[in-house]
Parts: sequence; C-alpha cells; structure tokens
Amino acid sequence: MRKFQIGVVGYNDDKCTPDAKKIAFEVGKEIALSKSVLVCGGLGGVMKYACKGAKKYEGITVGIIPQEEFSFANKYCDIVICSTVRYARNFIVAASVDALIIIGGGSGTLNELTIGYMYKKKMIAISGSGGVAKSYGGKYLDERKRVKIMTAISAEEAVKKALQ
Repeated sequence: MRKFQIGVVGYNDDKCTPDAKKIAFEVGKEIALSKSVLVCGGLGGVMKYACKGAKKYEGITVGIIPQEEFSFANKYCDIVICSTVRYARNFIVAASVDALIIIGGGSGTLNELTIGYMYKKKMIAISGSGGVAKSYGGKYLDERKRVKIMTAISAEEAVKKALQ
C-alpha cells in the first residue's frame, strides 16, 4: 500500500534562519511519527533539517535534487532522485506529494506553491517561519480560489492538517 507523501518546502541554506531550522526539524519528526514519507528538494536549509528530524525518528526521506550527481543531496536523504532539470524539479516535488508544508521560503518556494495550487494540493504554511509562508498563509493565490493555503502554528498541527 502506498504511503502518504508530505512535501516540505522552504528556505535553502542561504536564507534559512535558526527558527526555520528548528521548525523544519520538528516537521520532519512529525512526518516520521505519522509514518508518512517526507519528500523535498534534497538540498540544504529547511530541506536538510526536515530530513534530519525525520531520520532521527526513523522516517523515510526522498530528496529530488536539481543536479545529476547524488553527492549534492543532504546526508539525511534515503532516496535521492537526480532530476537533472534544475528549477523544473520544483514541478516534480509539488506533483509527487499529497500535501505541502511551507516553512519560510523565497522565490523557489513560491514556485512550488504555485505548482501545488494548480494541482489543488493541500498546502499548510507554518506561522512565524517568515518568507513565503508569512506572505501567503491563510490566502488563495488568485481569484480562482483553487485551494486556500492553510496555516498552522506548530509542526504537529501542520502534519495533522496535511493528513486530514
């Protein structure tokens, strides 16, 4: 039976705050405890800390990296998919999950949100994590109102909403 897949998107290494790292770790932990699979872009920042949290609690992690070499993935990825398509890998991440959890984030994260929005994926922004999560949490991306981006105040609440 297929496992539920939860995507984690957000800040890369360059802008990842200490708070975002802590939140990401907790999200990874909650995904592992729910017996879901964590799917992410496989690099640093939020992706790395979410994978680290999941691995500490014996979860399964999938990193879909933009490069063609496995070595670019963070060390907490169990399964590494070398997409070789650079930023187009955002389509693969967003399309391959049942729900997306947003922790902070910049333009790459916004790209994943717009893809998730077009596919009507359940999306949950973590309040207090800044960036794209702050800007779009609780809102629709446009007047079509395809799917509202929910908000959560904790990792536990975000994963619960993803699973509902």
